[in-house]
Amino acid sequence: MRGLRLLAGLAATVSFFALRKASRLPVRKVASAGEPLDASGTSLAAAARRQTKEHPHLSGLHLLESGIDACAARLALVKAAESRLDVQYYIWHGDRTGTLMLEAIHEAAERGVKVRMLLDDNGISGLDTVLSALDRHPGIEIRIFNPFGIRFPKALGFLFDFNRLNRRMHNKSLTVDGSVTIVGGRNVGDEYFGADDEAMFVDLDVLAIGPAVAAVENDFQRYWDSQSAYPAQQILPRVRKAKRRKLAKRAAAVARDDSARRYIDRLETLTLVDDLRNGSLELEWAEVRLLSDDPAKTLGKAEQRDLLLTNLQELMGPVRREIGLVSGYFVPGEQGAKTFADLAASGISVTVLTNGYAASDVGLVHAGYAPHRKRLVSAGVRLLEIQPWPGSARTTRKTGHVGIAKRFRGTGTGSTAALRSGVTTLHAKTFTVDRKRLFVGSFNLDPRSYELNTELGFVIESPAFAARVADQLEQAVNGPVCEVLMGEDGELRWRFSTDNANMVFDKEPGMNALDRLIVGIAKRLPIARLL
Repeated sequence: MRGLRLLAGLAATVSFFALRKASRLPVRKVASAGEPLDASGTSLAAAARRQTKEHPHLSGLHLLESGIDACAARLALVKAAESRLDVQYYIWHGDRTGTLMLEAIHEAAERGVKVRMLLDDNGISGLDTVLSALDRHPGIEIRIFNPFGIRFPKALGFLFDFNRLNRRMHNKSLTVDGSVTIVGGRNVGDEYFGADDEAMFVDLDVLAIGPAVAAVENDFQRYWDSQSAYPAQQILPRVRKAKRRKLAKRAAAVARDDSARRYIDRLETLTLVDDLRNGSLELEWAEVRLLSDDPAKTLGKAEQRDLLLTNLQELMGPVRREIGLVSGYFVPGEQGAKTFADLAASGISVTVLTNGYAASDVGLVHAGYAPHRKRLVSAGVRLLEIQPWPGSARTTRKTGHVGIAKRFRGTGTGSTAALRSGVTTLHAKTFTVDRKRLFVGSFNLDPRSYELNTELGFVIESPAFAARVADQLEQAVNGPVCEVLMGEDGELRWRFSTDNANMVFDKEPGMNALDRLIVGIAKRLPIARLL
């Protein structure tokens, strides 16, 4: 028996050191890049020049609010690419929309377009072989940001390098021919584009031409050149070219699938690219400032002055009348809660739209958000939570289906439609100040965005856009949203407003006894910084 224990101990020790060695990253080797392809002769570049000439120093902006349109716009632009394509995303699923996007990129490379893809390694589960095959294409170069040494299961890497791997690249952008870019909160996957069978993420992207595009290109380049961006060939297993043919077959099958018909039909009818080329696309012309974190933040080496949050506070300016905050993951922390409460107490209108527990795809976030509600509401902050309609089939999260461990992961660990409860989930990250300025991007109001993940977004000086989002916040109570109120007994209430009546609940919607127990325990754990 003693001998067996010794053998088991030896095996465990050997396994530990073997895994530790496997988790180490190779020395980063990057071939010197040539000059970027000149895209000035492309049709999109010519169209952008014609239109921006009439609006010097301003960028032309077009909001993409519908998930279907956001996906179709990306696909249409990729299909219209003539010279180069830069793609940067946190999550990329191998589902219907993800597969169609990959094949569109492959087809662009086949046409001679130079493609660069920069993908965070935490959000590409199951795509190693497909991405490796695409990377072998002479027109496609893929880099993996902050990679895991152990490919499966990746979670083992956290045992040996948690501090690094817990920091992720949350940026999202797609830039075509150096002339048109899409920046916002959406990753690439069915739930982000509203193509899922049951649920979707409500989000916001902005398409831009003009000076904002050059800013995105420059920012992409610094991430591409950063120490955390590894050539895919150093990280992913080498596969045969035949895998690309399988991708094409899979994309063709998806295109024939009835479940994707709504998306395919929209792609065929969307005139965005033609409208952009002929100058008929409705654009808002405004001053735009791009903000992003120094990619060294992933290594814990960024200076405070080089963080998005530092510059966001400066550019959004002092709040004089009202501030509207839309954040799927709202974890203000003590300092943030004090700031918003002080603003409201001073007479400034403060409105926050976020997910209620039943609507959130990351249940753990609720443990970081809920403790601040009484303070915020008491000070006059208007808290609005997305919830399933009372009496609907989805009034609670499906505990057994999702699993406790997966429900209580952090917001930086990725998400899939299969792990969610089947209700509409808010994923947007946008803020408005005094109906004059608007932020659109990847930045959440949570500690992970503040301190851990890198983020990207636009500060837009546009009263029209800012008022549009502020008005939508005002109208939100007419949808599946409840307002959090304070009762006379000092306890919270949740009010749903309909055309016919108001329904007020003294227990939080969507939570059963087990949910309340788990969240109650999580509130007491020192995990706020990881959310």
